[in-house]
Amino acid sequence: MDLLQKEHERVWKRMKAAKSINDVQATIDLLQEARGAIAADPTKASITLAKLQNPVKASFDAANDSLKETHSGLNKYTKALDKLFKDRPLPSTEYDALSSSPSLVNRAIAMHLLREGQFSVASTFLDEVNQAKAPAQPEYDGAGASTSNDDNSHLLLDQIQSGRIREEFTTMYHILYELRERANLLPAIEWAREHRTLLEARGSNLEFELCRLQFLWLFHGGMDPHSSNSVGRQAALEYARMEFSSFTPRYLKEIQQLIGAMAFWPNLDQSPYRHIFNNPTAWSEVAQSFTREFCSLLGLSADSPLYIAATAGAIALPTLQKLQTIMKAKRTEWTTQDELPVEIPLPRSYLFHSIFVCPVSKEQTTDQNPPMMMPCGHVIAQESLQRISKGNKFKCPYCPSESHPKNARKVIF
Repeated sequence: MDLLQKEHERVWKRMKAAKSINDVQATIDLLQEARGAIAADPTKASITLAKLQNPVKASFDAANDSLKETHSGLNKYTKALDKLFKDRPLPSTEYDALSSSPSLVNRAIAMHLLREGQFSVASTFLDEVNQAKAPAQPEYDGAGASTSNDDNSHLLLDQIQSGRIREEFTTMYHILYELRERANLLPAIEWAREHRTLLEARGSNLEFELCRLQFLWLFHGGMDPHSSNSVGRQAALEYARMEFSSFTPRYLKEIQQLIGAMAFWPNLDQSPYRHIFNNPTAWSEVAQSFTREFCSLLGLSADSPLYIAATAGAIALPTLQKLQTIMKAKRTEWTTQDELPVEIPLPRSYLFHSIFVCPVSKEQTTDQNPPMMMPCGHVIAQESLQRISKGNKFKCPYCPSESHPKNARKVIF
């Protein structure tokens, strides 16, 4: 990356786009001035054009020289990119688990566009999906579960097309705009109060976080941060008296800290409460909490599944490329479509589902071969259970307890 960084800095230093733009603008001004002079006195057209020749040529030469330097720097930068990121063939798409469920892909794309606030693009995309629905949906003779998932995706696409989800995301972006751009917390607080029951059922702290930030905003002066400290403190105290009483049973300690900190206002930066009143990330954290809770009430994750899938795929790509090279050298094939042949190290934030490996067969459990817990508490895969018991009473492979297959319970992660 050092060579690439060096070339990038060199290109940046050589960029003289502003000078080229000034040269071109000067040429345009000369041409417009000459046109005006010729229009005013056509008899002097030849003299005017003769005087114009040298300045225009000099301007074009200066622009071309600047472009040559820029073009040379971009060529070197491109070569450095090609040298660092060599062109490698992508892994084979022969086993594409999503080829039989295009509605899942379409839904992920549509939902991603809505999450990003690209409502017009999402509308156009959905219109084109509906127009091409007949030829775009291949016949699939696989398992019934896959067909059911695809049918559910059709229903979800219809819901998106109906506009309900679009309206919800429009509301979300309006509230986020007020919060981020105008420092206006009132729409978010109003939304949180309307959904207080659902939020409390989830154990959410969103409403209190918003009200606490409103208190801090008022404490620092509100719309006029340069106002006197006494005005901000008085406004914050009045807000606390009106709003914090409903939060007292659950957030008494936090409210006591907010009110107690007012006694330290002359030296707040050296007080124990400075982390509360001088938190530069408070607004972004509240915006993230609001987005997460808003999406949760819609039954959606806070992050776009398409973005997560694409990022996870990019992380896995080098490992899969190396695997493909090894398999080609050893003339082997990857025959399991529903499982990856190697472990992909993903960040902790990208681990959503627990994985259980049967201690008997040493194989990872699947939906078709789920983990089963015996009465003694030990867990093995269903296939291992059937193989050991053969439908009769059997002894646990890890303890002296005996049980019957019908007493085993499926473990849900």
